[in-house]
Formats: sequence, C-alpha cells, structure tokens
Amino acid sequence: MKRTVRTTLAAVAVTGLAVGAAAGARAEGAADTTAPAAATSYGTTTGVGVHNAYEKDKYPYFADALDSGAAMLELDVWTNVFGSSWRVSHSNPLGNDNNCENASSAAELRTKPRNQNLAGCLSDIRAWHDAHPGHRPVLLKVELKDGFQANNGRGPADLDALLGAKLGDALYRPADLAGGHATLDAAVRAGGWPQRADLAGKFLVELIPGTVEEGNPADKLWTDREYATHLRNLAAAGRLRQAAAFPAVHKAQAGDPRERYSDASLRPWFVLFDGDASAYANGTVDPRWYGERNYFLVMTDAHNVPPAIDAVRPTESQARDRVTLLAGRYASVVSADWYPLPTVLSMVVPRGGGSAAQG
Repeated sequence: MKRTVRTTLAAVAVTGLAVGAAAGARAEGAADTTAPAAATSYGTTTGVGVHNAYEKDKYPYFADALDSGAAMLELDVWTNVFGSSWRVSHSNPLGNDNNCENASSAAELRTKPRNQNLAGCLSDIRAWHDAHPGHRPVLLKVELKDGFQANNGRGPADLDALLGAKLGDALYRPADLAGGHATLDAAVRAGGWPQRADLAGKFLVELIPGTVEEGNPADKLWTDREYATHLRNLAAAGRLRQAAAFPAVHKAQAGDPRERYSDASLRPWFVLFDGDASAYANGTVDPRWYGERNYFLVMTDAHNVPPAIDAVRPTESQARDRVTLLAGRYASVVSADWYPLPTVLSMVVPRGGGSAAQG
C-alpha cells in the first residue's frame, strides 16, 4: 500500500512540474492550470513566491509580477505619521517607490506613472484580476514595516476597509475559511483548506510584522498580535466577515510558536506561519507539525538552505530541486528572488511528498 501511494505521489509531482513548465510558456495570466491533480486542496500543495515583487528592478510593473505565475507576491508597507496613506517601498518610509500604477482597468496596466501607494497597488491587482477570471490563487504577503498606526487611520479595521473596497469579491477572507467553526484553527484542523478549484480567482492576504517594527523597543504591539486581537474581537461580535487578512506567526520556532503569545485566546487565530527555510530544512524545527495540522507554512530565503544556491539566478534545475526539497518539508510557499525563472515560479507540487516527488 505504501509503495502504491509513493508511486502515485511521484507521478502526480512529475505531472505538476510538467504542467508548471508549460504554464510559463502559455498566455500570460491564464487560469490556474498548474495544480498537480484536479481535486487538490490549497493546503496540500506547494507553490513558489517572489520576495518584494513591487520592486521595479524585478518587474517593470506589478502586472508583470501577477503575470509571472508566482503563488505569492510580497509588498512592503509603511504607515508612520511622516507620510500620507499606506506607502509601498523597501527603504523609503516617507514615500512610495514601487512598480504600481493605480490602473482603473486592464487597458491602463503598464500605461501610467508608477510609485503609487497601497491603494494604487490594489487597483492594479483588481484590474489584472478582472482581465484574468479563474486565475491561480495568489497569496499577497504584506510586511508592515513599521506596524499599524490606528490613531492615524491606518489600523486593522482601516486595512480591512481598503482591501475590501479595492479587491471586493476577489478576496478570500478569514470568515470564508472559518465557515461554521469558532476559530481559524478549528476550521483547518477539521477540514483543512479549500480545493484549489474553489480558490480560482482569489487573493489571500498575509500580514507579518516588519523589520522596523520588530527592531523598535518602544513598539509593544506588533502587527501579528494586533491583527489577531482584531480577528478575535470581530468573531466575538459576530462580525468576522469584515476581516480581510490572515495574520502570520513570524520567524521559525520549535514546538508551537504561538505559545509566544501570552494571551492564549489569540493563538487559535493563527493558521499561517512564516519563517526562514533553513530552520525547517536542517532539523531545527520539525515541519511535520505544520503539515499534520493543515497549517499554511511560508518558507523564506529558500536559496540559503545548504548547499546555498544563487539568490536570483540559480539554474532552473537547482531552483526546481530546492522547491521539491522544501515541499517535502511541508512548505506551502517557497519564497526567494527567482523572478527571472517564470517556469519555476509557476510550479505547483504536492506538499509533504518530498521523497516521493524526487522519484
């Protein structure tokens, strides 16, 4: 029996790789055809993400990032009082430096000035979405560089309102996952994630604390805890449908990393986890814990897993092998800066089938 299952997984993995390669050559933005099986859960597959996909040296326009086939695209957002709105930039906390253009329709994509705020990026995403019905599910990873600023109109509820206004029915929300369950944890432990086919045309938003926030000794309320508190309170008030994003536990940690939250009532609202790939690959953290519980696991800096490969332009074989390796370690998304490799970015392989996937 075990041999039959392994053989089947291997065949499925090879099919997924082949279809993923074909996806890179097909018309840009086509519907999600990269899943390795017709009836495959979003939680039992592994995709590939692009770190800081808003940077112009990676993609001239964010629409190009969306066309890449990647399963995850990352945005860095600033909220401090020294600038207006939600700003998208890597190192400029006061303004915008990105490939977003605030397109109001698909016809405007790649035609307007760039360096727009988060609302502009979301407008591009919606315009692209409208032009590509049934596209692959895309995880939008948002690093709030300096955290929320609720007193200045940039808190969790304000972000929900912005995401809802711009993406509308293209959002897959926490309430969609929760269904009739009391918490997100109860939902994924009971039934896991939806089928990929049911997430066609959807965006999921992941929130992580930012590097500035985590390094600020005066900041006592980081993004993860603040948004989880928001989710818990909305659910208690019967208004979970208003929430638009999923908070992630940031950085790898052995055991249950949610135990870092002293308020145990927050822990069931975390089903996304985000940490350094090397920690999961070298045995520091046992990734089976995530797979067994249907938790979603983003593994970052995949290129640094020994033996390290190039951060941007490894060979396609090296990158594919790295994705397959980390899929076997229960990664849901393998993240790096491999934007020059669209056939790798469009890979979708079975999660947890590492040894089988390698034949």
